[in-house]
Amino acid sequence: MEDLDQQQLHAAYERSAASFAANDFLCAETRLRLLERLTLITLEPSTILDLGGGTGAGTRELQTRYPQAAVVQLDWSPAMLRQSSAPLRVCAAAQQLPFAEASFDIVFANLTLPGCAVPEAVFAEANRVLRNPGLLLFNTLGPDTLKQLGKAWAAVDRYPHVHEFADMHNVGDALVQAGFREPVMDVEAVTVTYRDLARLVSDLRTLAATNRHPRRRRGLTTPRTWQRFLAAADKLRDADQQFAVSLELITGQAWTGPASRGVQMADGIAAFPVNRLRGGRRGFLQ
Repeated sequence: MEDLDQQQLHAAYERSAASFAANDFLCAETRLRLLERLTLITLEPSTILDLGGGTGAGTRELQTRYPQAAVVQLDWSPAMLRQSSAPLRVCAAAQQLPFAEASFDIVFANLTLPGCAVPEAVFAEANRVLRNPGLLLFNTLGPDTLKQLGKAWAAVDRYPHVHEFADMHNVGDALVQAGFREPVMDVEAVTVTYRDLARLVSDLRTLAATNRHPRRRRGLTTPRTWQRFLAAADKLRDADQQFAVSLELITGQAWTGPASRGVQMADGIAAFPVNRLRGGRRGFLQ
């Protein structure tokens, strides 16, 4: 994944904090899908880390699901944390966690990785602070995300307008390299349609998801450039004149500790029996 402009990204999160919860349709949907995975987990946690918890919606849902557990919300944005009512809030970066080793039973990360400069460091830190056994449950975005926007902008100029994301296999490799075992990964396509492209841009801006690519074109988009983009995007509309936006949602879970019986590790590849796959209804096995 390209190293995004972290200073600009942080500033965008700070600006979007006040309106984030009211426009949290994307994170809310991906969070719901991630929480569904916990119904298949028999682990009874005493401590949970909501990594990149934003304004605290996920923290509240985790606390409701596990009322006896201490749920800690961590985010790198002070403005986001001020919008949260969670009793345990920590301001820190996901790749430099201020916790002792073996502090948590579950690390829950909903769309945290797309904004991290070094996702591998996030996995390493999650492995460090998890107990044995401990569960990392996360999702992120794959390279097909916003591909329609990229295609439309490619007709306008040669600058990157969409971030570059790691594919599922690279994410799985990073998990194994960080010391996790039994990684289970799956990918699904989520489509959101828009009739008004100005609304799409507004939604992305509200969610602090606008272009922070290091090689992006600097300066404001001129009216002429915007009209050229709209003309290119119009050619991609469907029969109902809707503009479809794709999100490639990668979901993963992995455990700390030595490999369980039936799991074989060789050359960074984890192999295990099919009956060990307990993925949800959106997994590969249908």
